[in-house]
Amino acid sequence: MGKVVMYSSVSVDGFVADENDQPGPLFDWLSNGDVPLDENGALKVSRASYDHTRPYWDQIGVTIVGRRVFDMTDGWDGTPPGGIDHVVVVTHRPAPEGWDPGAPFHFVDGVEAAVAEAQELAGDRTVEVAAGDVGGQVLAAGLVDEVRMDVVPVVFGSGRRFFGSVHAQHLLEGPDVVVQGNRVLHLRYRVRRRPS
Repeated sequence: MGKVVMYSSVSVDGFVADENDQPGPLFDWLSNGDVPLDENGALKVSRASYDHTRPYWDQIGVTIVGRRVFDMTDGWDGTPPGGIDHVVVVTHRPAPEGWDPGAPFHFVDGVEAAVAEAQELAGDRTVEVAAGDVGGQVLAAGLVDEVRMDVVPVVFGSGRRFFGSVHAQHLLEGPDVVVQGNRVLHLRYRVRRRPS
């Protein structure tokens, strides 16, 4: 079974979006280099960012998001972002009316059920969990193996927190990877497991 990774770009003060749910400059690093990160060349990053990010993206089989992200993106028009095979949406509501039932989106109630569904769909590939409220809930449930963040040099002051509303301490190992790109610092931490 593949690992579960909580991931996002984040401000230095720990936010994945500002108080208006906007990412501001958090994704500027995806267009400030000269190495194409995707097939159509829309995303261009530094060589260091490419060497770190591309292999990770190639491992992702399923992404887990909350209903807020799904609604804000209009469900990516039924096509998972970044060439990912499936998206699992954590929600208490059914799919939107008129939603194509053949689209590779799975609507699941609760984070434990979402991770189980995602792992089954992903097989030995990585399950990515979007940081924020759902990511924080998955971390709090003890289901995250690794935390990855692309730290961008901006301070939001308020907004959507990377770890959502986690109310307990969670220890991480490392960081075991630190990569500096153009105006971004890529970090990877393994999650320290609590003794059973």
